[in-house]
Amino acid sequence: RTKALENVELPMLYQGIAARDRHQRAAEALERVGLGDRLHHTPAQLSGGQQQRVAIARALAFEPRLIIADEIVSALDASVQAQILNLLADLREQLGLAIILVTHDMSVARHLCDRIIVMQAGQIVEAGPADQVLLSPRHHYTQELLRAVPRLEATFGAPPGPGG
Repeated sequence: RTKALENVELPMLYQGIAARDRHQRAAEALERVGLGDRLHHTPAQLSGGQQQRVAIARALAFEPRLIIADEIVSALDASVQAQILNLLADLREQLGLAIILVTHDMSVARHLCDRIIVMQAGQIVEAGPADQVLLSPRHHYTQELLRAVPRLEATFGAPPGPGG
């Protein structure tokens, strides 16, 4: 039942930040993630993607240099996933943020990551620049993760050739 603005302000309350500063920083963070017109909406009035934007705004209100995003888009449909990943990419560029993205979805990693570390059972099994890991995976677990990414060809068959 907590409104978006209050939700973003709450962690700052526990940090002892003055009410006026909390309100301003929370409103600015919500504006930055595209929710400036939804400050007084409750979670029931927000879509899943908008709720995820509130969570991102809550992190941004502290002006971090690093955000750890653990399965940040796993519960969202594909189009909303793309919007959130684009938002994170924009924020990374605009604010100079570093983002550690935790995901099992290699298509999500492909969209946002410069470097990828693949872990299996708590151990690093492969690491390197994103293109290298994604295009030439060395470890069988990385290969399995990449095979798990749905492809249009697998769903609809190969595209028709020229002329048909």
